[in-house]
Amino acid sequence: MTIPDPHDGRSLETKAFLWLLLLATVAFIWILVPFYGAILWGTAAALVFAPLYRMLAGAFGGRTTLAALATVAIIFALVILPLIAVGAMLVQEVAGLYKGMQTGELSVARYIQQFLDALPAWATGLLERFGLEQRGVLQEKLVAAINRSSQQLATHALGFGQNTFAFAVEFFLMLYLLFFLLRDGPQLAGRIKQAIPLREDHKRALSSKFTTVIRATVKGNVVVATIQGSLGGLAFLTLGLHAPVLWGVAMAFFSLVPAVGAGLVWVPAALYLIVTGAVLKGAILVAYGVLVIGLIDNLLRPILVGKDTRLPDYVVLLSTLGGMTLFGINGFVVGPLVAAMFIAVWHILVEERSAGRN
Repeated sequence: MTIPDPHDGRSLETKAFLWLLLLATVAFIWILVPFYGAILWGTAAALVFAPLYRMLAGAFGGRTTLAALATVAIIFALVILPLIAVGAMLVQEVAGLYKGMQTGELSVARYIQQFLDALPAWATGLLERFGLEQRGVLQEKLVAAINRSSQQLATHALGFGQNTFAFAVEFFLMLYLLFFLLRDGPQLAGRIKQAIPLREDHKRALSSKFTTVIRATVKGNVVVATIQGSLGGLAFLTLGLHAPVLWGVAMAFFSLVPAVGAGLVWVPAALYLIVTGAVLKGAILVAYGVLVIGLIDNLLRPILVGKDTRLPDYVVLLSTLGGMTLFGINGFVVGPLVAAMFIAVWHILVEERSAGRN
């Protein structure tokens, strides 16, 4: 005869509760997935601007609601409004550029032909060595590639304009969430830490890594990208090059990717100017790119980012590119964050195993 275990009922209740907890958590995350971008950027902005919020809270005598509203207003005026203005100019510029290419007013083939005709003998010999001596074929391939790229860019720009309502919903959701994360963030973070079933030292290490990576990525990379893109666009505008806003945004985008940088845009532009006879403009752009745009990256990034992330450059590069491939622009935060968490968790495991052997 089997004697019933008095703890069986309690064990069953515990298992049922854990399953209910798991299902509720998965369902909640599933509901939030469509707005993960707004949640990500709201959280990132709250972490980056937390010092400003604390300063305003002290100035307002501890009135946290007023301080959070003031912080959101400052972010809106100094960060979001300029981004909206640049986005509107970018859409208009891309649409005009694509229209000019379709009407023939802006001839890509002509620019490529000018570049090929101005190549020196050694460059022509290099093309022949790679089997590209037939300029007509090379020009046709380049034009086709540029036309495809411009068409995709124009399609994305048009899609951005058509999805204005969805963008506005996520945008205001981000601001709404930002307000509450600024005001109630410390209490919310404390509750989350209490609920996570990990040791206190593990939770402290992972929380510190999470905060450090987001602050370093957003504060450092975004600021550096914005400055480099603005300076690069201004240089293109001053030198009379087409679509300065588009190229400025492209330089800002490429500066987000480690080991690549804004040089992917301004170096070919300077080379084109020099080869096609505008030697002075090309030399000015080279000097400006090296001494101003490049110097901004070398000076500001170490100051703003520092060495707190402790991620090797190749890990940052791979995680950033992989994140942006999977998640778009959100991936440049998600990628390094996942990489940092991966390294932190394995570092904890290695330390504990080493301590266990000792």
